[in-house]
Amino acid sequence: MRRLTVLSLAGIGLAGMGAYLARRTLAARASGMPPARHAVAVERDLPVPMPDGVRLYADRYLPRASGRFPTILVRTPYGRASELRAAGPLAGFIARLFAGQGYNVVVQGVRGRYRSEGSFEPFVHETADGRATLDWVARQPWFDGNLGMWGVSYPGYTQWAVAFDAPPQLKALMPVAITARFSRAVYPYGAFAFESSLRWASLIRTTHRPGADLDLATTISLLSPRREAALISAMATHPMGEADRAAIGEPVDFYQHWLDDPDPEGDYWRQVDQHRNLNRINVPVHLVAGWHDLFLRDQLADYTALLAAGRTPYLTVLPRHHNDPALAVDAVREGLWWFDVQLKGRRERLRRRPVRLALMGSHEWHEMDYWPPPAAMTRYYLHAEGMLSTHPPAASSAPDSYCYDPRKPTPSIGGPAPGAHGGPRDQRPIEGRADLLCYTTPPLHAEVDVIGYVRLELYARSSLPYTDFIGRVCDVYPDGRSINVCEGLCRVTPGVGEPQADGSLRLDLDLGATAQRFQRGHRIRVHVCSAAHPRWGANPGDGRRFRDAGAVPGPAAEQTIYHDVDHPSALVLPVVSATTRRAMEGDGEA
Repeated sequence: MRRLTVLSLAGIGLAGMGAYLARRTLAARASGMPPARHAVAVERDLPVPMPDGVRLYADRYLPRASGRFPTILVRTPYGRASELRAAGPLAGFIARLFAGQGYNVVVQGVRGRYRSEGSFEPFVHETADGRATLDWVARQPWFDGNLGMWGVSYPGYTQWAVAFDAPPQLKALMPVAITARFSRAVYPYGAFAFESSLRWASLIRTTHRPGADLDLATTISLLSPRREAALISAMATHPMGEADRAAIGEPVDFYQHWLDDPDPEGDYWRQVDQHRNLNRINVPVHLVAGWHDLFLRDQLADYTALLAAGRTPYLTVLPRHHNDPALAVDAVREGLWWFDVQLKGRRERLRRRPVRLALMGSHEWHEMDYWPPPAAMTRYYLHAEGMLSTHPPAASSAPDSYCYDPRKPTPSIGGPAPGAHGGPRDQRPIEGRADLLCYTTPPLHAEVDVIGYVRLELYARSSLPYTDFIGRVCDVYPDGRSINVCEGLCRVTPGVGEPQADGSLRLDLDLGATAQRFQRGHRIRVHVCSAAHPRWGANPGDGRRFRDAGAVPGPAAEQTIYHDVDHPSALVLPVVSATTRRAMEGDGEA
């Protein structure tokens, strides 16, 4: 079943997620999904005219009942049920869940995808086409005046594209596992998101069928082990600029453009990124994220920007990664109460506090008024012999070192990655490598709850002026399993870092955000290495362009990590006590 989920970068996934959802249908009530209140009918292939004459096609799922109902709009490049043939019944599963609760659900194919006319350019047309679609919905005789938008990944972006200065009929948004600042997800920490960009390019190009449906041959191609093998081989053996041709058989225009245009302030990304408009959004927003999602860092930045603009966004963070089939099921459950509140006026369903987080490593959920919660920023210092301790270095000690070779970059396992292999995974297969250092605490005497943003203050030196340093936090179980929690990267170029008197640099690595309980008897571990390939394109070490990285082997880098009195490298964890947690939730005093 894992291989099937390659169909669904959106998280709504066609056949793979559908098979999973079908198995969960009978357990819907037990998992918190209410039983359907209405039988559901479907109107297919509704033409939606755009101002330039292009027609986009939509399906409407509607309750079989008299009266008018609020509307939920989903705009997607991944195909409507009526276009997906054998996968269609499963792809319509989510729309039917909403419709069965008393909603019109309009699922529209975006421009240039399947039967929708025009040419598909990722992100470029979504503002104009989305606004035209909102106006079309408002003119329909079945529309009751209340419209919300829902969607995972790209269908979440289509919400941001129309959210600013929105028309009055748009009354609720729920973007899931996506950000308004897409350029930062393509160039995380100044690197290139190699794997997610190439996998998405492959998915879009393989399913590029203008004016046609998903046929059996294309479905077989999507599920073929050869396709996965071609992607893995291309990422392992080809420069980033040639990987699309190697994996797909031809270059993909938008992938090539992304490689050549890393400036988020340039014309292309200024029309794509919507975060500059967040202060112009007056529609209620419920952000749903995943702790291991590749968009988490920037989705939390969207939340903070909305707060700064005086809004009250709702935030839910699930223990999911981008292609986890359960993500969409959870997002439907969240959407049902959110749209009931915003579109049906059922204010009693509004949860007590705007922020709700899954505490990984436990079975607990915590609600609070805002993110991040108050926390004690606790330093866990790196020591010799791979030790990690809250005690600072008391004496000088020899630094640790490793060699980073861009021809054999340290691989990534799990984490904020696309595809079925993302999320929490055992890191032991890479922990024995000579190009990765591990620093680990003794077994914990009491549980440690870490909720907030994690940093790594690293004193380091490289033999090259261009290099990467990566930090990764792991939860080490008593049986030895080392499960990734969060991670981040610092791309070093001339001028980056705080120079020290001895020529080393003090680097501040953003390791992202988490809510993780380290149980008693577990250990906290931090990795230090210089690659997480292919998630982030390996640094060639010589400052060349993204597209050329790997064309000619770059030089190896000798990396030195310091951990002494003058260089107190430390993992900085936001530790939240039980007392603080109770105070945040109104159950105790701080």
